[in-house]
Amino acid sequence: MDPRREHELLLTRRQLFGKTALGVGTAALHTLLRSGGLGGGLLAGSIALADQKGRKGLPGVPHFAPKAKRVIVLFMNGGPSQMDMWDYKPKMRDVYDADLPEEIRMGQRITTMTSGQARFPVAPSKFEFKKHDNGGDGVYISELLPHTATVANELCVIRSMWTDAINHDPAVTFIQTGSQLPGRPSLGAWVSYGLGSENEELPTYVVLHSKWSAKRDAQALYNRLWGTGFLPSEHQGVSMRSTGDPVLYLKNPEGVLSSTRRQMLDDLAQLNQLTLKQFGDPEIAARIAQYEMAYKMQTSVPDLMDLSTETDETFELYGEDSRTPGTFAANCLLARRLAERGVRFTQIWHRGWDHHDSLPRDLPLQCKDIDQPCAALIKDLKRRGLLDETLVVWGGEFGRTVYCQGPLARDNYGRDHHPRCFTMWMAGGGVKPGTVYGHTDDYCYNIVDKDGAIIKPTEDAFTPGAVHVHDLNATMLHLMGIDHTKLVYRFQGRDFRLTDVHGHVVDDLLA
Repeated sequence: MDPRREHELLLTRRQLFGKTALGVGTAALHTLLRSGGLGGGLLAGSIALADQKGRKGLPGVPHFAPKAKRVIVLFMNGGPSQMDMWDYKPKMRDVYDADLPEEIRMGQRITTMTSGQARFPVAPSKFEFKKHDNGGDGVYISELLPHTATVANELCVIRSMWTDAINHDPAVTFIQTGSQLPGRPSLGAWVSYGLGSENEELPTYVVLHSKWSAKRDAQALYNRLWGTGFLPSEHQGVSMRSTGDPVLYLKNPEGVLSSTRRQMLDDLAQLNQLTLKQFGDPEIAARIAQYEMAYKMQTSVPDLMDLSTETDETFELYGEDSRTPGTFAANCLLARRLAERGVRFTQIWHRGWDHHDSLPRDLPLQCKDIDQPCAALIKDLKRRGLLDETLVVWGGEFGRTVYCQGPLARDNYGRDHHPRCFTMWMAGGGVKPGTVYGHTDDYCYNIVDKDGAIIKPTEDAFTPGAVHVHDLNATMLHLMGIDHTKLVYRFQGRDFRLTDVHGHVVDDLLA
């Protein structure tokens, strides 16, 4: 219940509780403090947060020495086609337009978009692949990603990702929050809550949105995807815009001096402190912190967005698009600048990857958007000594089917959603470079073991060679020094965590 509403109700019952108010209040306070420790959502911790300078994390976090201080997530919203970019399946060209064998599909569910098709014809990729030296056994990369191929030795490519969800919103919500149902905190919010910030002038969690080139509409994105759920709201992602003010209402109103705003915030903070001590609502502490951050961002954000200090060589590295605000290239450059400033978690969204049709037309456009900037970000971080402590993660919410959705032609096809196996990659921040992890069958439909036998992983137990979304998130937290089983928050009578009751750290991905 809202503590203010509770206070009003108590006032109407003063005759009943007047003589026992102190005892009831003491018991309530004892209950709040007793749930202390890691992730308890403490009243005392909230008050301390409002009083302290800086933004510290939870006591005892990190749990062990981290390998990554910060994370940059490059999210390809819509489901990029793994067999057209990363998972080379040359045998499919011999079975063009043949029906997907039932022993491969095994009755696995499909979406309503293809469930009415009379058949499921195999659509081999029309794009060429080349094996690139990665310092190990080599990695096949599509011709669509020539720049990314130049950093193959830095990549840890995971070809055996899998997820529970088969449609966009549940799948994106799942990989972002650990639940298909909205309302849980996002990964970036958990990181902010657990570790705090290395920078007092910028948010701990920054979200950047990119333009896309595919000639199609894209899936909608919602603020809850980078929200805090039941965590204090100060940990939510701050979404920056590419046009106009980077953050709405960042500038002072006309006629208001910075000194006047500072005095107003100081007075407001005193009032909020009084209210905090009276009601103990953690959101009041969060509001104080947010007001202070907004004031600091009036200086720090314009400095961040000012690219005039970047050299022509840097712009050439990221590509000509990096000079245009709102492009994926410009956002990758901003991500590097955020990393330099100690921002803990940055997420770049790039939409338009939902290729149900016209994939040969649209996928090259999407890859052109992201190929050079992805490679440039890795190279730029490395040359500045930041890659070893910055975890870069690339991928989407699921993959695509090998069978065609709609009409099939050799030079034109579409693919439906496929949660059973898809590809992501990581770089820097303690992952094992030059690695290719996991195998899929010849149809890129199921995860298989080294001998080619189909395996059926479950989220209840770790299956070697397969990486569930919970496993990915557990591994990312581990690289940041966090035991995913210990980063918890009590809400509505139970302990919650990002990985729910699942998730395993995939040791084979660690350097």
